[in-house]
Amino acid sequence: MLQNIRDNSTGWISKTIIGLIVVLLSFTGFEAILSSTSNTNNAAKVNGEDITLNELAEAKNLQRRQLLQQLGEDFDANLIDDALLTEAALNGLIARKLLVQAADHADIVFSDAAVDQFILLAPEFQVDGRFNADRFDQVIRQMGYSRMQFRQMIAQEMRTGQLRTGVAGSAFVTEQEAQAFAQLERQTRDFSMYSIAPDLDQVAVPSEELEAYYNEHTTEFMTPEQVVVSYIELKKEAFFDQVEVDEQQLKELYEAEIANLSEQRRAAHILIEVSDEVSDEQALLQAEQAIERLAAGEDFAVLAQELSGDIGSAQQGGDLGFAAPGVYEPEFEEALYALEKEQVSQPVRTAYGWHVIKLMDVRVADIPSFASLEEKLTQRLKAQQVEQRFVEAVKDLESVAYESADLQQPASELNLEIKVSEPFGRDGAEGLFSNRYVLEAAFSTEVLEEGANSMAIELDPDTTIVLRVKEHHRPEPIAFADVREQIQAQLIAQRAIEHAKSQGEALLASLQQGKAENDIDWRTVEAATRDLSSVDPEVLQALFKMPKPEADAPQFAGLSLGSGDYVLLQLTGVNDAAEPLASEELAQYKQVLASRAGQVDFNALMQQLEMDAKIERY
Repeated sequence: MLQNIRDNSTGWISKTIIGLIVVLLSFTGFEAILSSTSNTNNAAKVNGEDITLNELAEAKNLQRRQLLQQLGEDFDANLIDDALLTEAALNGLIARKLLVQAADHADIVFSDAAVDQFILLAPEFQVDGRFNADRFDQVIRQMGYSRMQFRQMIAQEMRTGQLRTGVAGSAFVTEQEAQAFAQLERQTRDFSMYSIAPDLDQVAVPSEELEAYYNEHTTEFMTPEQVVVSYIELKKEAFFDQVEVDEQQLKELYEAEIANLSEQRRAAHILIEVSDEVSDEQALLQAEQAIERLAAGEDFAVLAQELSGDIGSAQQGGDLGFAAPGVYEPEFEEALYALEKEQVSQPVRTAYGWHVIKLMDVRVADIPSFASLEEKLTQRLKAQQVEQRFVEAVKDLESVAYESADLQQPASELNLEIKVSEPFGRDGAEGLFSNRYVLEAAFSTEVLEEGANSMAIELDPDTTIVLRVKEHHRPEPIAFADVREQIQAQLIAQRAIEHAKSQGEALLASLQQGKAENDIDWRTVEAATRDLSSVDPEVLQALFKMPKPEADAPQFAGLSLGSGDYVLLQLTGVNDAAEPLASEELAQYKQVLASRAGQVDFNALMQQLEMDAKIERY
């Protein structure tokens, strides 16, 4: 079909298609088109607020990185299902948007000072126990944030965290509930068990039954469908030897690089906050009094510990560490850069209150030489040129491959080698043939059935391929002789398991009727807990579901295990915990149970928010 459209794209078919589009437009109108195009950059809309495709891409990349960190560097990233990753990332963004909107509706706010305090005290941004602006910039740059974006993100996290805590933290359990739960959890049981294992040696399957099974289940014994593909591979690294760097460009880039370097200043401050209890005039007066005490010879660090409302820096004698321009409030920074070393400012007003600032030290920018940066800058310029050439080459590859009936022409025009794969099926093989996009393309109708070249497939940001099917091996029945032993083993195991179960159920029925079975070799276990490691979890689960035995009459039950064994259970006693919980244990149980209940409450809130919301996915 695709090839036919290509061949006739300038003929009557294309005119017919255009005519159909015109007719459809007359029915649907331009409003529908405008509506759809207006959302081309959005992944979803939640109560009228957009979630952009860029946000979705960033969330996907973050989740991918987290998965790879958890699974280890040897894990093949191609095994991650992109559709599932996209769905999980979008669901997470929608939930976050709903939570932010709920926090807005609840009027939960944090001051800029609280956000700054959080950042200053975060261990990730500290060097030798103090906030370090270089470290801060480095970390948030790796996360993909600017300073303003990071502050906004932290403010949102603090607000949504407050909402979560307010809901989840409000749950509680009574002492009676905690004691009752603990009694059940600490309960032990006395029981005996008897296992009947499948006996393969006692089962025989006649040859005619094997052949009959084969004839009835022929579709289960087929060779796998496989293809052999030809493909061409475009790699970004191949372009590095094709680009040259101009000396003038290098020097311009060097000048731009060192222009970003600036001196850093180590500031200390005493903050007198303005609040409902302390007016602006009172705070200013306190700041002026602090300056008078400093002029009288008192130590700045000691005074900061006594007076400063900035708890984080006060503990360090008011020391804020070294910072480059752009970290502090404009008024604070202007005053700081007007000071000489060891000089103290007059009171400076910011949104946080009145500051008394001291310039502790100045660190002159260490400007590297051109020679020391030349190799790094050369690689950067080359990478920019290579990126441009690679993008253009991918476009050329897509265009030529689309128009060609084979891979010879695109391979020749782009100077690429045509490679041939080993046979592989729909489940894939090693290397690039484990990539789901490669598999989807190889087994697509256009490529597999119509013989077209695939579209360009991006394996990673540095590699793109185009493939076509060279050979198609369709499924064929496997001869009975080749699968006879497999069928025999399968049927013997199946019937042995059925026989073990039949024996077990007969014994269970006899025991439940009160008949003694003296030849049963019971394995006795006393005071079994719910997490006893020496007993199969399936057995323990069944055991603790059994009703309590009455008087001297034990309870009996049976179950089939995944291993094929059939297990008989004889419950003889149920033992409650001898003593109630001590106060410390009780407090721990209440905390754990309240936490669980709080999480249930929070999940219910999120479900309700989602039910009440207008959510559109594009």
